[in-house]
Amino acid sequence: QVQLVESGGGLVQAGGSLRLSCAASERTFSSYAMGWFRQAPGKEREFVAAINWSGGSTYYADSVKGRFTISRDNAKNTVYLQMNSLKPEDTAVYYCAARRGIGVRRTPDEYDYWGQGTQVTVSS
Repeated sequence: QVQLVESGGGLVQAGGSLRLSCAASERTFSSYAMGWFRQAPGKEREFVAAINWSGGSTYYADSVKGRFTISRDNAKNTVYLQMNSLKPEDTAVYYCAARRGIGVRRTPDEYDYWGQGTQVTVSS
């Protein structure tokens, strides 16, 4: 079973930046597509970004497009989410997820493994 550990969350003012990291305990990490999701209190978990096994294909939610960038370093078994121009609406627990499949996906039930999440709070 793949274990995922998120880090890099915290408190930041609106307009600021954070970089989230997700470390995977998997020697075949490069064979997994990876995604980031987020969940605010009282709301459903929503898709943020995804990246395929090679890093050559990415997909973003409209709400973060142009502000967030997903990337991966397969040599380090790590996926990143660079978040710029943060807004209070971005406040949520951010989760890293992994799946085995042909391509990127945007729904939570298509992912096989999940991290415990890291809190991101954006103040106005």
